[in-house]
Amino acid sequence: MGWNRLYSLRSYIKSSLWLVPFLALLFYILAIRLVYLLEPWLGWTEQWPWGLAGSQRLLETIITMTLTFVVFTFGSLLVAIQIAGGQLTPRIIATTLLRDNAIRFTVGLFIFTLLFATGALARLESDVHQAVVGVAGILGFLSIAAFLYLIDYAARLLRPVSIVLRVSEEGRAVIEEVYPAMATDDEVDTSHDPRPSERPAKSILYRGRPAIIVAVNTKALFGLAEKTRSVVELVPRVGDFVASGEPLFRLYGANVPEESVLRTMIAFGPERTLEQDATFAFRILVDIAIKALSKAINDPTTAVLAIDQLQRLLCYVGKRSLVGEALMNQSGELRVICRTPDWEDFVKVTFSEIRLYGAENFQIARRLRAVLEYALQVLPEFRHAALETELDLLDRRLAELYYFPEDLALARVADSQGLGGGKGSGASTPTATT
Repeated sequence: MGWNRLYSLRSYIKSSLWLVPFLALLFYILAIRLVYLLEPWLGWTEQWPWGLAGSQRLLETIITMTLTFVVFTFGSLLVAIQIAGGQLTPRIIATTLLRDNAIRFTVGLFIFTLLFATGALARLESDVHQAVVGVAGILGFLSIAAFLYLIDYAARLLRPVSIVLRVSEEGRAVIEEVYPAMATDDEVDTSHDPRPSERPAKSILYRGRPAIIVAVNTKALFGLAEKTRSVVELVPRVGDFVASGEPLFRLYGANVPEESVLRTMIAFGPERTLEQDATFAFRILVDIAIKALSKAINDPTTAVLAIDQLQRLLCYVGKRSLVGEALMNQSGELRVICRTPDWEDFVKVTFSEIRLYGAENFQIARRLRAVLEYALQVLPEFRHAALETELDLLDRRLAELYYFPEDLALARVADSQGLGGGKGSGASTPTATT
């Protein structure tokens, strides 16, 4: 199995709600036989003095209870997830909610308890196996506790502040993986085209259903290019849409890698994911913000929550080195070209749409200025040009929107709370976003 298929399989396992309950079914088959086998050594006969009728009622109660838990959990969570996706953004369903282990393992416990109690009841004859009934009773108690916990957990999970924080945490992890090195004061811009001057020896086109590039095995690509002494250029970058017939690779050199091997080093999917897509966390947070700013919803406070996490991510990525799209070997020879977002990409995706849809709101205008002023304080000098451009665009946008001088003066104040934080509250301490 190629790397791309293994990657797709791992991603599917991480986002599958049914897998843990199915494993609970397999574990039940082993567990109930093990309890019957160990019952003579457990010595629970006198500790659990249930009769035949009492044991039967207990097991029937556990079966009814856990079946209700399963139906209620799946039904209510599916509705709640759809509502949360509609109010915030559909991107959170696959990237965060379906990957939540607390939900999957709690449902797995319900399924295991249901099957265990059902199996124990089916084997209940004239003799009561006290150990089996006792284990079923403990599992029933744990299921009640897990159900109460799940209700509280789901209510907290679906809050906007919890969603944006989770997306921000995952985005920070992706930034660390894609840009492992910290920026230095002498970092230079390498936005020039890194491709070799000669014509490519071979171009490889994508063949298959239209899809999104979700991940690339850059280490394997580099090793393959080094082995063949060639240069491998990945034309699209992670997160790009590709259709059949579009260029996928350009190969340079006399001895180029085999096409079949190169194809196994790219994983495709129906939508963008957070694993290697450094700008997708920004995209999700911006989508949440601009949806909250729509006239139908009109919830600028939720947009401010998203901007809080955008500030954190922007200042974090601004301190990383963003110049690693051309991979060289130890001799300084170019081997792989794998394009990644640069600083201007992050700045534009953070501010452009929110400024367009939200500058007419005092909260958004003041919070955006606070982000820009804070970033200008904490980020290196070579990051300032793009931020100053956005600050100028914000001022020009506000001048067009606000006719009264008093409103314009109010909108031009930096406020880390959006509105109500007071004048000058945008000057946060540098540790606030680290």
